[in-house]
Amino acid sequence: MNYLPYILKKENYKKIKFKVSKTQHLLIKAKINGVKGNFILDTGASNSCVGFESIEMFQLTANDSKTKAAGAGATGMFTQTSASNKLQLGDWKCRDFDIVIFDLSHVNEALTAYKAKPVHGIIGADILMKGKGIIDYYNHCLYLMK
Repeated sequence: MNYLPYILKKENYKKIKFKVSKTQHLLIKAKINGVKGNFILDTGASNSCVGFESIEMFQLTANDSKTKAAGAGATGMFTQTSASNKLQLGDWKCRDFDIVIFDLSHVNEALTAYKAKPVHGIIGADILMKGKGIIDYYNHCLYLMK
């Protein structure tokens, strides 16, 4: 018997289901400022982010950033940031969420090349650390503490 869900529920963790794509990415649904989107759950991404094309969709206030993004084979990418947003993953909520905005086209091009659906963004280690995240790969569940 899998006791993990019972133990974590007693410890005030929220259970959030994810799916595994054809490309072996962990896909998770999230709401930013009340708007639903599709995201990759990426333990290697230091910050959560969305693509430039999703600024209006998620009602973000974009501010220029001096930080350059790197990842997935690309470096030195221009970024913007958006502060004080609301994030919801399942029943887990974060009311003061800062997000990085950058060009996700290289990520989505790679996904669509493998006939996988494009994503709006990435949920990264910032959220996993904030929520004391535990990933149950076998049962496709993420647990975040209230």
